[in-house]
This record gives sequence, C-alpha cells and structure tokens, in this order.
Amino acid sequence: MSESRTVSFGARLTELAAARPDATVITLAKQDGTEDTLTYAQLERWSNRAARLLASRGVDGTTMLCIGIYNSLEHYAAAYGAWKLGACTLPLSPRMPDIEFRGITGLVDRKLVIADRDDADLGKADITALRDTGPFADTAPFDGTAPFDDTALPDVTPHPGKAIGSGGSTGRSKIIVDPKPWARQVGDALLGTGVGMRPGQVQLVAGPLYHNSPFSWSHYGIFDGHHIVVMERFDAVRAMDLIERHGVQFGFLAPTMMMRIVRLPAIETRDFSSIESIFVTAAPCPPWLKRTWIALTAPEKVVEAFGSSEAAGACIIRGDEWLRHPGSVGRPAGAELKILDEAFNEVPTGDVGEIFFRPATHPAPTYYYIGSPPTKTTPDGFISVGDLGHVDADGYLFLSDRRVDLIIRGGANIYPAEVEAALTEHPDVADAAVVGIPHEDLGKSVHAIVEPRPGCTVDEPALRHWMRDRLTAYKLPETFEFMPALPRDQSGKIRRSQLARERETMKAAS
Repeated sequence: MSESRTVSFGARLTELAAARPDATVITLAKQDGTEDTLTYAQLERWSNRAARLLASRGVDGTTMLCIGIYNSLEHYAAAYGAWKLGACTLPLSPRMPDIEFRGITGLVDRKLVIADRDDADLGKADITALRDTGPFADTAPFDGTAPFDDTALPDVTPHPGKAIGSGGSTGRSKIIVDPKPWARQVGDALLGTGVGMRPGQVQLVAGPLYHNSPFSWSHYGIFDGHHIVVMERFDAVRAMDLIERHGVQFGFLAPTMMMRIVRLPAIETRDFSSIESIFVTAAPCPPWLKRTWIALTAPEKVVEAFGSSEAAGACIIRGDEWLRHPGSVGRPAGAELKILDEAFNEVPTGDVGEIFFRPATHPAPTYYYIGSPPTKTTPDGFISVGDLGHVDADGYLFLSDRRVDLIIRGGANIYPAEVEAALTEHPDVADAAVVGIPHEDLGKSVHAIVEPRPGCTVDEPALRHWMRDRLTAYKLPETFEFMPALPRDQSGKIRRSQLARERETMKAAS
C-alpha cells in the first residue's frame, strides 16, 4: 500500500537525501555543451546553507524570495533554501526590463531579491559560494568560506510557498499567489496521473524556470524522486540529444519548442522510445503539430492541458482521445466548466462564449492577486481569465481565443490562433502572431507578424497562396510583417494586445 502522509517540499528533500544520497537529482545541460550534476545529498546540504544565508538576511515565513536568475543549479538551491524557512518563492525573468522588475517586486513589502542586478539583495554568486568543494564530491568538507552549516533545519511548511509574476494582457504588473500550503502527499499519484507523470522518471525541463509550468513540474518531479535534466537555455538540437542520451520519460514542452524540434533534419529517424508522456500547455497547440508529435511518439504519449496560473480549473486530453475530438483541449479535470455570455447566462452547445471554471475545492480559493483586483467571477463561484471557446455535445472544450485578442472584421469574428496555426504550418515559418489593426471600412483588418525559420526567407506571395488554401477569405491577413524574433514578455508569452497597440501607433504616425 502506498504512503499517505503530507510532507513539505523541504522535508521531502531531506527524506530523499537520506534514502538515496548518491542518486542524481539534477543534471544541468549548459549552453557550452557540458553538463553539471547534483545528487540529492548535495542539493540538501547546499539548500540548508542557502536557508541559513537567507535567514541571516531576515527571510522567514512572512517573506517572498524573488529569484531573478537564469536556469541553474543555484535556482533550485535558492528555492529549497526559502522553503526550508517557510518563505514563498517568486521566480522572475532575468531579462525583464528594470521598470517591469521593479513594478513586480515593488508590490511586495517583505521580500529579498536574488538577481544579478545592482539593486538586488543577493546575486547568483552568493548562492554559488555555498556549494560543496571538491567539486561536488560527497566526501569533501564544506570549506568554511561562509558561516553557514549544512545540517537539516526544523521542518516548516510554507503557506503560501509559490507565486508567479505577470505583466498581464494589459501590461499591469501583478503577482498570482498560490494560497495553499506548499506540501504534498507522498505517494499521491493524482497530481500527475492525467498528464503521464509518475514517481522515479527522468524529466526534461526545457523551459525557463520563471515560467509556471517548468518551475512547478520540475519541483513536483523532485518531490517524486525524479532525475530532472534542466536546460540552461532551450535549443532544439540539444533537447533532442538530451532525450536520447538520458532516456527522458516525461517533460513539459510549449508548442513553439515542439515546432522547433519536429523541424530538425531527419527528425523521424531520432529515438523517442523512452518518452512516456510529453505534456503540452502554455499556448494553443496547432492541430498539424499535434499530429506530427503523435506520429513521432504514440497517441497516448502526447497530453495537452488548458488552464491558467490561477488554477481555477483545467481541461486535459490525451492524444488518442484528441484524434476522436481533433482540435479539442479536453474535458474538465477536477473542476466544473461553463460557457457563458456577458450576462453570465450559459450559451447553447456549440456557441462561442467566455470560459468559466469552478474548482472542485470551491469555495476554497485557488489564487489571490497582489497588485490587481480578482478576476471575473460569477455569483456561484465560476472564474474566468478572459478566454473564449465552445463545448461540443460530449462536453469537450474547443478554444477560440482571448476576448481581448478577438478581431472583428466587417462584423465577422476572427480568432488569431486559427490564423497563426495555418501560418506556422508553413515549413519556412518558425512562429507567428496575428493581430487586428484599425481599418476605416471594416473596423479591423488582419495583420500577420511572421518569424522565419533560421536561414530561411519567407516569400510573401507564396505565403499568401499557402494561406488561401487553408482559410476562408475573410480570415486571411491583409498585411504581413517579418521579424527575426517575435517579442515575448517575462512569462515567455506573446502579448497580442500589446503588439496591436504598437502597430496602431505606428500606423497613426505614418
């Protein structure tokens, strides 16, 4: 019979370090092609020292630790150091402009900031200095360069333990806090069952740790005894090499990463046999891309989820189920779902409306904001973050887009994600964003911003012809713009509303 006891994340690391001290917990795949590793015992000792360093700077259960450093072993040592003190962690993008960084961290009164910035309280080097000597040799003593010992600390459960920073679709800074205690039941497989996660896997962490999914799922994996292979920075060639070399079994990939991997030369000859589940979320997955990954792995090994950082609810669908309901993001998991109009009335099956979830834990909250009022909520507790969609007769959800991104052209609704899916199917297109810009007669016209694949030049007339074969005429982009890289915010997302405002300003000034 499996265990059923609730343990904090800090205490769980201590347990695993005692039970499997020499097992590798993290492999850091660095950009220079080398790898650095940590055992469970090493991470435990390092994080205990980090906790004492943080405590010396005033960190306790009332503090938010802002971690603004790139993917690294230090990121994990700092996070566990905070949790061992009962503090809440807030991962942030190191690339965030100063005004955004200060905007988010300025929302918190009691905080300590780790970042390689002049205004930070600590830098990555301060955490690096707490590592074992030797290098990383289990028998090497701590060299005494800092007055912090590595013995276990008294167990404390952070409450809350995790928060995510966001600029939001409006650009207004806010922090989304997970209000639950940062603890889990040992042996509880419910969290990962739906997405193909199980204890003891090798997990690929390909995304930036300031993004909710890589941060959360990698720490869930450590709790479940995973060996996590963390990419210092995503590169499609390196990701495929790591899957083969380490026998990766589980991993989160955003659709953009999936696109870059499947477009590698001779990808069909590469070895995907170790994969048990690829978990897809963060953005709509184009149907052509889903079918390609299903062909490379197996239908049951590609799992897509739709939800939000507010954790009000989610839908999950496995590839074999998706083939019976192509284009769907699944049915609700651990939540109720309604599609409502602006007056909070349910719309008929098949009609597009706003997506509302009510969590199974209702009325217990799943989030709270710092710096922003709560999101739209119905009187009976259903929550929306502004996404649009419809359900079919079997209750499967199909996404349209965010209400703020909807393009109304001559009275017809155009959903950017549908146009972007057709654009990204073109072999020379790496990524695309579609926005509406003002038009005198039609209200809005469709404008496509295209990122060509490295080394490729996209021929606009040929691309227009490609699109005419895939979309009805009113959905076709009237204008195209080509950029070497699409701009993304601190969470790695493309904010269409911001792109639209910028193009509107440019058009007005021309």
